[in-house]
Amino acid sequence: MRDQEPLSRPAGPRLSTKEAAELLGVKPETVYAYVSRGQLTSRRAPGGRGSTFDAKEVEALARRNRRDSGGGSGSGGELSVRTRITLIEADRYYFRGVDATELAARHSYEEVAEWLWTGQMRPGATFTAPEAAAAVARRAVDALPEHAAPTDRLRVAAIAAAAADPLRFDLSEEAVLGTARVLIPTLVAALPPVLHDHGDGGPLAHRLWTRLSGRPADEASLRALDTALALLVDHDLAASTLAVRVAASARAHAYAAVSAGLGVIEGPLHGAASGLAHRLLLDVLDQGSAAPVIADELRAGRRIPGLGHRLYPGEDPRARALFGLLEQIPRAEPAFAAAHDIVATTARHAPLHANVDLALAVLTASSGMPAAAGETIFAVARTAGWIAHALEEYGERPLRMRPSGHYVGPRPPQPLPE
Repeated sequence: MRDQEPLSRPAGPRLSTKEAAELLGVKPETVYAYVSRGQLTSRRAPGGRGSTFDAKEVEALARRNRRDSGGGSGSGGELSVRTRITLIEADRYYFRGVDATELAARHSYEEVAEWLWTGQMRPGATFTAPEAAAAVARRAVDALPEHAAPTDRLRVAAIAAAAADPLRFDLSEEAVLGTARVLIPTLVAALPPVLHDHGDGGPLAHRLWTRLSGRPADEASLRALDTALALLVDHDLAASTLAVRVAASARAHAYAAVSAGLGVIEGPLHGAASGLAHRLLLDVLDQGSAAPVIADELRAGRRIPGLGHRLYPGEDPRARALFGLLEQIPRAEPAFAAAHDIVATTARHAPLHANVDLALAVLTASSGMPAAAGETIFAVARTAGWIAHALEEYGERPLRMRPSGHYVGPRPPQPLPE
């Protein structure tokens, strides 16, 4: 990186790199990133040690960052956060500018996660949980009641892993990436196995399968699960991802940021949506037709799960990619046909396309997995995306995700309550 100096600029107060970073609320490395992007100019400090920055230019950039972040603007519009991670556009979505469905088709979940974090592909990347961390997480999860939901287990595993890591407060990129590569397999290792496996090695999808299904997996099914993980790794500022960025904005460590995401994902409008689609699919398989099942849902005034998406007026690209793999698996044929029946029956009154929750339901129902399995797949997959967003937020001004409340209560002064 080369220091840039304008040909003519009036002399004014100069800031050191540390002072500029404090004013902008970012790390010193980010200050130099602004220089490389042409957003700041720097001048070599006297004596050749470090760089200095024009105070007015730094202040102007700080104001622009606050305005662009949407935090506390009081504009009343939707929160807007600049990100380089995911773009959703015209019924397609992209990870760092690359078509996400093509990435998922050609690369493993671990490789896609590395791309999301670093913008570099690491062929053959695998995530392995240290036995000590996995043992701590397992003991904590084993103490839960038998009826504990998968997200309960994942939250407890994340907290236990955090408590066992004395270096968790190191928010440098290298440290956070190290945490990510250990935390994700630890979450999987902490889930009680349904099928006997041979340790915690190999691709993450293989290890996760043994926690979700009692059936031996064929290669086509494992590929479908691995692709589902890669497709679900991120989806812009979903509710859980926003919670993660708020936590990271307050400089919560990576485990705590992931815990914030896990707390939000349990809602029926987010991670739990695939479970509702799974149960609907089983009802259709039991009845032999979607018509009476859909009729009952509509009569009860319930929304049909697994259909439509607010970000995709047309077809959900994640569903399309996953269905393409599932239709090649013979034992998935009944569930696949039931899903098509649901879409066709509902289309008589609402032309909605299948979304990824319905595709996940076909995968889980045809693989002998419980209804909550889709939520587990979603949470494990999305953890990588949450880490990517936390890393991005650590490079921004602290506490910028702090909008102002619009008070609508009684105007003061009010009398003291009796």
